[in-house]
Amino acid sequence: MKRFTAGIWVLVLGYTLSQFYRAFMAVLSPVLRQELGAGPGDLAVSSGVWFFAFAAMQIPVGGWLDRFGPRRTAAGLMLVAAAGAAVFAMAQSAWHLHLSMALIGIGCSPALMAAYFIFAREYSPREFGTLAGMFVAVGALGNILSAAPLEAFAQAIGWRAAMWVMMAVTLGVAVAEYMVVRDPAKLDHRHPIGRLADILRLRALWFILPLFSVNYAASAAIRGLWAGPYLEEVFGASGDMIGIATLLMGLAMIAGNSIAGPITRIVGSVRRTILIGTTGTIVVIAALWLFTANSIVLSIALLTLVGFSGASYVLLIAHGRAFLPNHLVGRGVTFLNMFSIGGTGALQFASRPVYRWASEGGDPAAAYSTLFLFFTIPLVVGLFLYVRTQEAPHD
Repeated sequence: MKRFTAGIWVLVLGYTLSQFYRAFMAVLSPVLRQELGAGPGDLAVSSGVWFFAFAAMQIPVGGWLDRFGPRRTAAGLMLVAAAGAAVFAMAQSAWHLHLSMALIGIGCSPALMAAYFIFAREYSPREFGTLAGMFVAVGALGNILSAAPLEAFAQAIGWRAAMWVMMAVTLGVAVAEYMVVRDPAKLDHRHPIGRLADILRLRALWFILPLFSVNYAASAAIRGLWAGPYLEEVFGASGDMIGIATLLMGLAMIAGNSIAGPITRIVGSVRRTILIGTTGTIVVIAALWLFTANSIVLSIALLTLVGFSGASYVLLIAHGRAFLPNHLVGRGVTFLNMFSIGGTGALQFASRPVYRWASEGGDPAAAYSTLFLFFTIPLVVGLFLYVRTQEAPHD
């Protein structure tokens, strides 16, 4: 934490907003259904649009980080996120939510990568993993703010007014990023110009990418989209209860990211830590599949563990970064992130028809049980392929 400069702390604020925006609809799902007619399927599309827009921006963001630096890249795009928040506040139908989430996804696309670019340029690969984990842990406060605090705030002033406040906050963060963030020194002429083809030639990444595409998807989709409707439809949970459950998931995400570095040092290998963590994630989501309607207490406990498992994202990007030469850092980390966020968006979209098909029998518990199985299978496949990847060169 003492290595965080003022500029990094401002970028933390931007990442906090990114975490907030990818998860806040789970808490607002009851009121969005009531006022806009936006059901779980519509919210699945909106959430998927956020992730697809975010992922589609990763390649240009990587080039902009290398060319313009993190200051202008992060600040400029955060203005787009502010515009998206304004659209959400004025929404009158489900497609307005889709448009809003697309703009917010574009605006948040450099929120994490801007900081990772600085870490990768100014610190060693081993330090990168620790700093990246701490950055994500602090920024995960956005998950907490999007849970019970948002529920209470929206009840106090209305959800539209709450979104106007978020628009103003987002605009303020954009200004702060432009004023405070400092770009790392540019590489001199001795370093070649990085190209996407150079990244694709790095064989060490080939078996990391499949797991990267699905690892974060489960925790992100369940926390940001399905946790609220699941607890409401299966157990009749109130908005307050949903807020508490998603708050616990957010706290677990912070805890997981905070201890990712220390656990890796204890285990002695990023790769082995990821193998252990992903196996744990599979077990937890499989338990949700098998015990979908047994007990709301058990379900909230398992959902909390799903949040805890999201820390594997930081370890995977640290593993991938260890194989990137300096001139490929900007494009490289955003390329890795594109697979993670793109895979998350794809599973978000795919979860909508899965939910609709499974709901045809009229049993909510059976529908959500099928949905949890849907998130478990890609993790098993990704883990099977990841076993073939090599250790990071600095482990």
